[in-house]
Amino acid sequence: MKQWPLSNLWKKLPEQVRRLSILGIILVAFFLMIRSLLIPSDFGKFGHYRASAVEEIASLPMQYAGQMACVECHEETVTLKGKGYHKNVACEICHGPAAAHTRDPGSVKLTAPRGRGYCPICHEYLPSRPTGFPQIVSNSHNPMKPCISCHNPHDPKPPQTPKECSACHGEIAKTKSLSHHVYIPCTRCHNVPKGHKISPRKFLPTKPSTREFCGGCHAKGAAGEKGIPQVDLATHGKRYVCWQCHYPHLPEAH
Repeated sequence: MKQWPLSNLWKKLPEQVRRLSILGIILVAFFLMIRSLLIPSDFGKFGHYRASAVEEIASLPMQYAGQMACVECHEETVTLKGKGYHKNVACEICHGPAAAHTRDPGSVKLTAPRGRGYCPICHEYLPSRPTGFPQIVSNSHNPMKPCISCHNPHDPKPPQTPKECSACHGEIAKTKSLSHHVYIPCTRCHNVPKGHKISPRKFLPTKPSTREFCGGCHAKGAAGEKGIPQVDLATHGKRYVCWQCHYPHLPEAH
C-alpha cells in the first residue's frame, strides 16, 4: 500500500512534537470556530467594520441641522460671526444639536455654554497651541465669571494690554494684587510692543532702566500721596537699579 510522504514524516516526528502539533491544531480549530460565532458575516465587506452598521447609522434620526439652517432666523448673528475669529466654528459646536429646534423653535430652545470648563477646551493655556492663539489660565482668569459674560463669542476680541496681562502672567498678577502697587497698571512700568501678544519671547516688554524712574514716586521730596516710602537716591543703593533689590510686584517683601 502506498503511503503519503506526510504520513512518513508524521511517524518520524518525536512523540512530544506530535502531541504539541495535535494541541496546536485543536487550538486553531477552536479559534476559528469562536471567530465564526463572534464576528458578523458582513464584517469586512466594505472595510474594517460591519456593512450593516452603515444602514444602522443612516436610520438614526437627524440631530444636527447645519449652519445654513441658522441663517434663516439669525442672519445678523451669523454675519457678525462670519467676520470674526470664530467664523470657522460651527454654531452647533457651542449650542448643541439644532435639528429639533429648527422643527419647533418655540418649544425647543438652544442654550449658550455658561460653564467655565467649555471655552477652555480650546483656550486653556497649552504650549503646543499655535503661536498667537488666545490662551488663559482659567483658575486665575476671572474664575467666578462665565466666559461669555465678558467675551462676545460671535465676535471675540484678542486680549488687551494691560487689561489681560494676567492671561499669561497669572502668578505675578496674584502677587501684585496683594501689594501697594495693585492699582498701578502694568504699562506704567513696562512698555509692551504690539508683537508681544503674538510672539511673547521675540518681543519682550521693557523694564525701568534708570533709578530715576522709581524715584518719580520714591525719591525724597517727590510729589505723591502721604505714606509712600521715599529715599535719598544720591546715597541709597546708587550702583543699582531699584528693581535689582526690590521686587516691584510686592515691594513690601523686601
